[in-house]
Amino acid sequence: MQLQSLRPSTEHLSLTDTDKVAGRPTVQSYRDYLNLDSILSAQNTLTTSHDEMLFIIQHQTTELWMKMVIHELSHVRKHMEADQLQHAFKTLSRVARIFDQLNGAWEVLRTMTPSDYTEFRSNLGTASGIQSYQYRMIEYMLGNRDVGALKMHEQNRADHLALSAELDQLSIYDHAVRLLFETLDGNDDQLPSPQLRQSRQPDTKIQKRWQIVYENTSKYWELYELAEKLVDLEDYFRRWRFNHVTTVERVIGFKTGTGGSSGVPFLSNRLKVVLFPELWRVRGDL
Repeated sequence: MQLQSLRPSTEHLSLTDTDKVAGRPTVQSYRDYLNLDSILSAQNTLTTSHDEMLFIIQHQTTELWMKMVIHELSHVRKHMEADQLQHAFKTLSRVARIFDQLNGAWEVLRTMTPSDYTEFRSNLGTASGIQSYQYRMIEYMLGNRDVGALKMHEQNRADHLALSAELDQLSIYDHAVRLLFETLDGNDDQLPSPQLRQSRQPDTKIQKRWQIVYENTSKYWELYELAEKLVDLEDYFRRWRFNHVTTVERVIGFKTGTGGSSGVPFLSNRLKVVLFPELWRVRGDL
């Protein structure tokens, strides 16, 4: 791979040495392009425990992938707003594959035993994955609008404002439902109000229209493909949450979480959350 072909923007890079090729900036080294000095110096352990490095890198890489998911979901929403479904399909598939990648990462963390974790767990204080701003943003973008979760982000004003702003936007699934009604009805007169600031509840009007799509796939192929892309994404997302629960139970059992949650019971309850309820329920009607 030639780094020049990637055409990085100096707006997002701190470069000390750049050239111009056909008016485009280029970097001088792999290290500079990836900003490796900053990335590789960000693993600051608090103890001498060997496994703390694994714990940090596991969570840092997860946050990097989540940044990518948010980037991709923003792209999906832009194209759905413009009714450009074909442009959204590839990106939805990519997001599903990202969660597949994240699922594999749990296998590495599971090599850490309870004894290993107890060597540094007390040093984490109240830091917990439950406080992840990016995870919350992903759920909000997809349609799980748990407004109560905003409270844990109040200490970071920028995060809190960004999440609050997201609650005022239509989710990915809201756009899918809008397209569903506009295509089948020819208008949005019967379109349910978007569930912007509440947990999504199943709606029979939505489910019946998805049933029409699934029973007439040739006629409504784009909507059918959209539905399956969303189900695929949620399938991988569910697996990621399940793997989270089993990994936590394997390492700490039923101890209280560092962030104050009940730990495994709290995470297990999250498994009940369904992002696109009508797309799962309609399967029983076919």
